[in-house]
Amino acid sequence: MATSHAMDHDQKTDAVLYTVSGAIAEARLNRPEKLNPLSTEMVEGLSAAVDRAYADRAAVLIIRGNGRAFMAGGDLQRLAKVDPTSGVGLMIGAIHHCLERMAAAPFITIAAVHGPVAGAGLSLAMNADLAIAADDARFTMAYARIGASPDCGGTYALPRLVGLRRAMEIALFADDFSAEEAERIGLINRVVPAADLDDAVRAMAERLARGPRQAQARTKALLRQSFDNDLTAQLSAEETAFRASAATPDFKEGVTAFLEKRKPKFGDG
Repeated sequence: MATSHAMDHDQKTDAVLYTVSGAIAEARLNRPEKLNPLSTEMVEGLSAAVDRAYADRAAVLIIRGNGRAFMAGGDLQRLAKVDPTSGVGLMIGAIHHCLERMAAAPFITIAAVHGPVAGAGLSLAMNADLAIAADDARFTMAYARIGASPDCGGTYALPRLVGLRRAMEIALFADDFSAEEAERIGLINRVVPAADLDDAVRAMAERLARGPRQAQARTKALLRQSFDNDLTAQLSAEETAFRASAATPDFKEGVTAFLEKRKPKFGDG
């Protein structure tokens, strides 16, 4: 059974709507009239959604936007009114904590993007584990257009996804590019027709939810830490993770199913 609600412990956090159905959770950015800009309320809501996904023992957290956009950057009207040494710093610290929680989560995060995916929106999408884009999505780093350097993990994720030279071009020139170009350079996993985005992201999430969740969590952790390890450290981490996976019922079921030439039926983690 699916449940749906705003983050009711704080009225401001209805900027993000959280739903959960079985092992699949969803966080929906909910300021469509402004194209879902990043704001204090949006950060609070997204953080609350990530915390709920942890508490609900979700296998997958889908992040998407209501209305015509995923997220068209930061809320510039509000940014223009605050002290950049205090108000902006507090919001940046909060979203960075949220991104760290997403990266460390045992569940897989999927960004389902459409329309404008700009600035902080692009950074958020890049920091998800997987990303699917509607063919109407348009991407830009945008920060250079307002005389700012990227934040929200953008400079961490971008060169890891597309390489340093391509990342320099995307960040320094802040040009728009299409979903097809984003797929070609490795920024997203796949492009689907806009009308098929819901079905495509649901199919991906359901496939992950049926998978070996402990092994998936270990695989995610191994891949994310690999950029910071030398070969010896990574081999050691792989051994530790494999030994832990081999001790689970999912491993026994996977091996048995392979030998019996049938599809495995993994547990719920």
